[in-house]
Amino acid sequence: MATGGTFPVESGDAQRAADLRRVKALATLVLAATFVLFIVARMLMPVHPAFGFVAAFAEAATIGGLADWYAVVALFRRPLGLPIPHTAIIQGNQDRIADKLGEFIETHFLEAAPVEAKLRQVDFASFIADWLGDRKRSTDLARFVLRLLPEAVDAAETSGLKTFVTRRVMAQLQSIDLAPLAAGTLRAFVREGRHRGLLDDLLGAVHGALTQPQTMAAIREKIRDELPTLLKLYRTDKFLLNKIVASATTFFDEIRNDPAHPFRGEFDRMVLSFVDRLETEPSYGARIADLKRDLLARPELGALLQTVWSNARSFIAGSASGESSLLQHHLADLFMKAGATLAADADMRAEINQGFVMVLRSFIADQKSGVSSFISDQVKAWDMKQLLTLIEINIGRDLQYIRFNGSLIGGLAGLVLYTAEVLLRLL
Repeated sequence: MATGGTFPVESGDAQRAADLRRVKALATLVLAATFVLFIVARMLMPVHPAFGFVAAFAEAATIGGLADWYAVVALFRRPLGLPIPHTAIIQGNQDRIADKLGEFIETHFLEAAPVEAKLRQVDFASFIADWLGDRKRSTDLARFVLRLLPEAVDAAETSGLKTFVTRRVMAQLQSIDLAPLAAGTLRAFVREGRHRGLLDDLLGAVHGALTQPQTMAAIREKIRDELPTLLKLYRTDKFLLNKIVASATTFFDEIRNDPAHPFRGEFDRMVLSFVDRLETEPSYGARIADLKRDLLARPELGALLQTVWSNARSFIAGSASGESSLLQHHLADLFMKAGATLAADADMRAEINQGFVMVLRSFIADQKSGVSSFISDQVKAWDMKQLLTLIEINIGRDLQYIRFNGSLIGGLAGLVLYTAEVLLRLL
């Protein structure tokens, strides 16, 4: 990885550099050999015409080798240090190469269609499920979350986030119209027949309260106050109280033991009538709204919320400091269950993958011009001398074979042309 315009030296660079020097020396030796062969063959042409073919081959091979040597050198630097135009091509076009490279990557690699196609090949959800399914990883994640929780709680309190959230929650509670919600809940309650059990419980509670000694004493006292003095002498109050209690007990038992008792029908009609009024009459909704407003304004509710917050904060701090592993254990179990649920739910995985694709596709689309500029700036900041050395070490060996090919092809071309010239002279 390049840092500050420099490149690290890899372990194999030294060996590649040695191979490059050896191939360079061999290519130069071939060039020198073709030149010497050309001179010798030229000198021996009077001795035998065959040396003319050798001289033509050697001459063209020397020219081809020199031309390809010039082409290879001009790609990286100026041949013999001379300021020849259109040489040191890579050095002279560093900025243009940088801009074009960034533009090429932005245009051909970061376009929406190929990026989306590649992202759809990645199963992000399965990776998350497998990762969470590992007990150690889930435990490490739970420990990491616990370390962050106390700071998050402190930040929420000092930044005013807690106050903001509390106000928002209270505002949302105030805006909820409880009348339709209560009516719907009661209607479902009646439809399921659960109000019958409630009636039985109410009757039992009334009967129990009625037969309490204190209650019976209070009722008897009320009866005595209403009776004439003559009847009080015959303890009529006790007789009437016993009759009232006995009649009430018989009445309650009849209702409890008879599912079709008329009182039950009256109770059903009463409850349904109340539900209808709750849905249709604004006065009921206004009363419930007033009750809700009074309840939310009670100072006891604020004190209760503050106590809950303080206890939760202390519990989180204790869990994060290691005083208790309960919360960490439960978090780890929660993460593992989430991983197992995700692994078993193909539809959920598909939705998560689709979400990742949409988010990353939008992010890459927004940032691709920045990526292009980053690549361009990085290339412009490279140390070109070191970069050229690095490129030459890695591909220079193959480029030197161009010189061999140039000598061979040039020599063959020269031989063909000389042969054609000889044949034309003979015709």
